[in-house]
Amino acid sequence: MPRRVKLVVALVLLAAVVAAAFLLPVPSPAQLRDWASGAGPATAFLLLAAYSVLTVAPIPRTVFNLAAGLLLGNAVGIVVAIVATAISGALGFGLARLLGRDLMSRHLQRKSVRAVDERLAGGGVLAVTSLRLIPVVPFAPLGYCCGILNVRWWPYLAGTVLGSLPGTIAVVVLGDALTGGTPPALFVCYLAFALVGALGMIKVVRGTAYDGRTRPPATLSAAREEGVRAPSGQEMQVVSEE
Repeated sequence: MPRRVKLVVALVLLAAVVAAAFLLPVPSPAQLRDWASGAGPATAFLLLAAYSVLTVAPIPRTVFNLAAGLLLGNAVGIVVAIVATAISGALGFGLARLLGRDLMSRHLQRKSVRAVDERLAGGGVLAVTSLRLIPVVPFAPLGYCCGILNVRWWPYLAGTVLGSLPGTIAVVVLGDALTGGTPPALFVCYLAFALVGALGMIKVVRGTAYDGRTRPPATLSAAREEGVRAPSGQEMQVVSEE
């Protein structure tokens, strides 16, 4: 696809996503329940489709998780919510990689962007999982960023599912679906997930920085050691010949 066509398509999609996030009315769980009452057995499939497509835009997933628990029960609701989360994350990642990476290529060479790219790409599943565990990190924009950067597909998808699973279960099971409120137990879960995610990111950042510091000295030491061994071996050969 030509670069100019990619630019036009990306701008149109970006405008559509922003408009959807601000203009589309997000239904309450009670409204979704009333809508689903006439859908019958197809409720799970309709909720899966709506969840997967609409949350590609920066629309909060919480209302869909609440609705999944209210309409489908805990077990089925969790399965539908996680599958929809994986589909939504994959769609956002794929669109960003297909349309946005070439357009942002010149900005990817900046030092600050390269540093973030190294942490995310080098951290793999742990980095993505840790970020997904932190509730304040928006779901869709993180998928866009990972798609534009050098994060690989499978670590991203695995990290998205693993990192989203605890929060999804907590909302489906503990969320007040009728009022849309946040019970104290759910709030405590959010804090715990954020703490675990922050610790994971600290480990990723320190691990990447540690690798960057130790690799050159290790190589230099190996070279010096090899240089020391070579003369020693030659001297031993001379002594044995004498």
